[in-house]
Amino acid sequence: MSTLARITASLMVGVAAGCLSLVAQAQTPVAAPTAASRVCPAILQHQFPRLQDETPQNLCQYAGKAVLVVNTASFCGYTGQYEGLEALYAKYQRRGLVVLGFPSNDFGEQEPGSSKEIADFCFNTYGVQFPMFAKTVVAGEARNPFYAALFKATGQAPKWNFHKYLLDRDGKVLGSYASKVAPDNATLLAAIEQALR
Repeated sequence: MSTLARITASLMVGVAAGCLSLVAQAQTPVAAPTAASRVCPAILQHQFPRLQDETPQNLCQYAGKAVLVVNTASFCGYTGQYEGLEALYAKYQRRGLVVLGFPSNDFGEQEPGSSKEIADFCFNTYGVQFPMFAKTVVAGEARNPFYAALFKATGQAPKWNFHKYLLDRDGKVLGSYASKVAPDNATLLAAIEQALR
């Protein structure tokens, strides 16, 4: 066999091997990145019962979203903020914002009802669609672990109902907002826009 023939044969074997390798790679499934595969930040690694039926909900399902956390109450001067919170959720949900409501009886005993009573009130009075969780403790030494982490991150604890915390898509706490800061407050809206970038 001539030198030219040997080189040609060698090249053909190399090309065939390369083609087989490409075929094998094409047949190997590659997992597409999904929201569920996103690493869950430590601050969201908590579980709470859903308000409506007490089904356990892992907050990691909100990894990759901007999160507005609010402690709520049904009989408070700020209870009307439910309407603004639902409007925020409706406006920004498709862009990646989720509002999480945590009913609490910590302030003025203004959330005395059962989970069913709270759920019925939120839906029937304000049409609340954003995720709500079972009544919990958000202040003092007995605060739940999620609120303990929010307090640690900001140095600020809720002083009343409808205190708000804003987290970015990576779980970093961007700000803490007192009860009097309404959902349509310009400063809060600007922070939400920033968190959604």
